Amino acid sequence: MADAHNGSPTTFAPPRLSKSKYLSGLQCHKRLYLEIHQPNLATPPDASTQAILDMGTEIGTLAQQRFRGGVLVKSGFRQREAALAETSALLQDPTVPAIFEGAFEHDGVLVRVDIMERVRNGEGESSSWRLIEVKSSTRVKEVHMDDLSIQSHVVRGAGLQLDATCLMHIDTEYLYHGGEVDLQALFSIEDVSEAVTERRGLVPERLAVMKAMLLESQAPMIKPDQHCHTPYECPFWAYCTKNKPPRWIYHLPGKKEIVSQLVRQGIVTIDDIPNDTRLSDAQRKVKDNVEWVSSELGRILRSLSYPIHHLDAETVMLARPRFPFTRPYQSLPVQWSNHIELESGEVMHQEFLHDEASDPRRRWVEALIESLGETGSIVVYSAYEESLIRQLAETFPEFKSAFKAIVKRLWDLLPVLKSHYYHPAFNGSYSIKSVLPAVVPSLGYDDLAIQAGAQAAAEYYRMVFLESDWVERDSIREALLRYCERDTLAMVELRRVLREKAENLA
Repeated sequence: MADAHNGSPTTFAPPRLSKSKYLSGLQCHKRLYLEIHQPNLATPPDASTQAILDMGTEIGTLAQQRFRGGVLVKSGFRQREAALAETSALLQDPTVPAIFEGAFEHDGVLVRVDIMERVRNGEGESSSWRLIEVKSSTRVKEVHMDDLSIQSHVVRGAGLQLDATCLMHIDTEYLYHGGEVDLQALFSIEDVSEAVTERRGLVPERLAVMKAMLLESQAPMIKPDQHCHTPYECPFWAYCTKNKPPRWIYHLPGKKEIVSQLVRQGIVTIDDIPNDTRLSDAQRKVKDNVEWVSSELGRILRSLSYPIHHLDAETVMLARPRFPFTRPYQSLPVQWSNHIELESGEVMHQEFLHDEASDPRRRWVEALIESLGETGSIVVYSAYEESLIRQLAETFPEFKSAFKAIVKRLWDLLPVLKSHYYHPAFNGSYSIKSVLPAVVPSLGYDDLAIQAGAQAAAEYYRMVFLESDWVERDSIREALLRYCERDTLAMVELRRVLREKAENLA
């Protein structure tokens, strides 16, 4: 194929689409075009995104267990003919109550359906079916209707009668009591046939437009905008924005409505924004693009009392609850790090990691209470630790008084930074991953095997529940410890540098 961007005429064979490609086309025709013709331009999913994808795969496998006697179509997603033939044979077998990952093709679209449940009709009548899409989410979303509309369009077009089109998702109200997980209670199945029917009427025309667009010799000229992030992050964002200036208007933080208004006015960069434009405080700081230190910063930093603890907690959220009296996606604390700065300037480090496939909460709580002691400020970065501690105080009433005292000692560095310091390299973000390299260039996360919370949670799950090789388990354990340790060391160093900046200002 000739380069789709060099202007030379190219003739493409009619492309075969899938449900994911159809959804990409609904989000942006250019995204679909690039996925079909130049997929190498996409940015691969990062570790955090991959963790979410892996969770979805796990949930799909678990959902199949709810349909006893169901049969999985074993042919892979690239084995089109084999998968279609295998599915056809299962459809004809009346003893098969459900088909998992069945393959169906119609109108130039191939779909793999999570679950096709056979509906028993009267004797002599052919079977009808219930199409069920499985999601790891906890509620029905708008994008799910488009997902189901293309699937039902293809399945009906392939000659099957659908009695219902449903979405199956996790019910977070389910309380696990131990023993076997109650799959009937863990999953909620919602009949969304009516909403899907409305969307399905739009499918043929949408497909026709997409197919015609895909036969063009060049990708459509669509400018990056809010659609690039809704309903999913587009993997071609980096490619489509690679020639944008460093101070491109879309780098302005906050609500994107103001960005769209500015774009309509012809504004290209943040520096072009008129001075009389109404901006939020955060947006104004980004526009001014200068380092700023509040006159109050020094006083606020001096309000801390020694020994100063620096606390970071890591949690795991299990879609399938494994410990009695927990719910799906409940935050379970598995790790903490505490850097303790004494008045002498000496810094000590204590840490905890629950590395067994058992309920981590009590051990986590007891070790943390001992480490924090009864004196000194406890520096955190966000309100997450406080909400976690309050949740655990309800779970373990015997520790309620200790946790109440701990909550009173918490000191959140994040709102202090937001109100009293800004550095141009933040680019409007106060994430510690953005703040740290700007304020403490010698300390970052690039040298770590684990660099984000979602990745840490996924690796913890792999270490505890999946990995059997002790060498690999030990490697993951070490990576988890170093990641959590970096978060609390970051707070120590941020405080030190901010204190120096405040003193220089005075």
